[in-house]
Amino acid sequence: MATITGPIDVSALKARLTRTTNAAAGAGVDALLISPGSDLRYLIGAGGESFERLTCLVLPVDGTPVLVVPKLEQPGYAGIPTDELGVQVVTWVDGEDPYALVRSALSNTGRVAVADMMPALHNLRLREALGGEQTLAGPVLRELRMRKDASEVAALRKAGAAIDRVHARMGEFLRAGRTEAEVAKDIAAAIVEEGHTVADFVIVGSGPNGASPHHRDSDRVIEHGDVVVIDIGGPVAEGYNSDSTRTYVLGEPKYDDVFSTYAVLQAAQQAAVEAVKPGVTCEEIDNVARSIIADAGFGEYFVHRTGHGIGLDVHEEPYIVSGNALPLEPGMAFSVEPGIYLPGRWGARIEDIVVATETGVESFNNRPHELVVL
Repeated sequence: MATITGPIDVSALKARLTRTTNAAAGAGVDALLISPGSDLRYLIGAGGESFERLTCLVLPVDGTPVLVVPKLEQPGYAGIPTDELGVQVVTWVDGEDPYALVRSALSNTGRVAVADMMPALHNLRLREALGGEQTLAGPVLRELRMRKDASEVAALRKAGAAIDRVHARMGEFLRAGRTEAEVAKDIAAAIVEEGHTVADFVIVGSGPNGASPHHRDSDRVIEHGDVVVIDIGGPVAEGYNSDSTRTYVLGEPKYDDVFSTYAVLQAAQQAAVEAVKPGVTCEEIDNVARSIIADAGFGEYFVHRTGHGIGLDVHEEPYIVSGNALPLEPGMAFSVEPGIYLPGRWGARIEDIVVATETGVESFNNRPHELVVL
């Protein structure tokens, strides 16, 4: 069932549909086939869910967009102003062939682009029904989705402020004697209380667990002197996500090198954020952070890219990583999150979501970047 959790801007969606069909034509594609997910939400305002029954937005370069949806799922899309968007809704019931309905909505099936995350269950049946050539829709849509418009930037700004409010409450949850899982449960509740629709992820990495970047939580009891990595986020009503990491220490650190090492990390993260502006490449931002950490002798302990794009998905284009020569443009939003991870001892990460502006950068996260002592 589709869920519409935020306002629908008809004019923005109409513009996106037009830009998408124009981009598809420019890519030599006759039509896009979009299954439920973030691409569908980007285009019509509701993402829906994939089931064994096919739901598919058929977006031809020439012709009327058609939403093929099971009749029993249609009520979930009732809030979408399909008439105003110029989208025809075609329903089907069990016993009918939805793949034939997709075929009948297309005048040309020579080269069709299919949503990257469409289940193989549907992809293979559509390939059989359409013939011709199938390719991925991602290269068309990612060029549009990575350049956020004003409403998307506003939603990301709202999400950033909401997750900042959760970090501001960390003293309520993070105490010696509690398990990581207990702390994570309280943080998840706070994420919703502070304006998100759901807690999408909560990482509580204490002591040696903080040296594992994607540790979630465990029954480990947090101890006095532990360094603790808290990486949290989720979507707001508009569907756009927050993602922010701060590192805390409970009292006096167990290790003598904590403050000096953290100072290197803080300098690297700040320099990388300050380097963001139009024309600078993604890999240059990565290199700014990485070179500072490497020059201080911690290069082997920074084990991931500096950042990832964010929007309707927590991870999307552009990726701030070596080898990505894509120049930044206004509206590109992404994380800047270098880390230093010392196996068996402790780890630290600082993460802000930022957006490239016409002249530089805006950060959506504004909690202190220093190592927070609780």
